[in-house]
Amino acid sequence: MVLKSVDGKIIELDDGVFARDFNETLVHQAVVAYLAAGRSGTKAQKTRSDVSGGGAKPWRQKGTGRARAGTSRGPIWRKGGVTFAARPRDYSKKINKKMYRAALCSIFSELVRSESLVIVDDFEVGKPETKKMVGALSKLDAKNALIVCAEEDLNIVLSVRNIPNCDTSTVSALNPVNLVSHDKVLMTPSAIDKVQEWLQ
Repeated sequence: MVLKSVDGKIIELDDGVFARDFNETLVHQAVVAYLAAGRSGTKAQKTRSDVSGGGAKPWRQKGTGRARAGTSRGPIWRKGGVTFAARPRDYSKKINKKMYRAALCSIFSELVRSESLVIVDDFEVGKPETKKMVGALSKLDAKNALIVCAEEDLNIVLSVRNIPNCDTSTVSALNPVNLVSHDKVLMTPSAIDKVQEWLQ
């Protein structure tokens, strides 16, 4: 298939990457797996065995009139441990490489169908200038946009970072969450080539 860039140039797109059927289940699985992998899972609390102290029996077993107690660090005691203490855990979900790439292809294909993928011939910025970038994005009617470049361009990053609802990414850093959370995805021809090389 072919797609016109902003300047009217014809860009050839690989059907295997940009013309697939939308697989909502697979895309959902990829998004969930990506978000789950970002969770730290480092929450931790102390059980009665982790709390310091409490080694000695507080009082003798019988004769005091009080309930028997083996430690002063039980959950019902002040300064005691937590009954069902949280433990560090791994939230990551396994997703095969083929499935992950197929999910990205499905997202790209849907972006093309909905006319949300815009190819910009040249997005080079001589110096960091937010005002100029805002003007360029408004011409493309891209209020909520992701700019994808083949390689990281610091000038573009600095120009975009103060614009709300806009973000930048390199092809190597692309992820399903970034792609589905923006209304428009702006890509350069070199970025398109890199995506096709990666996902073919």
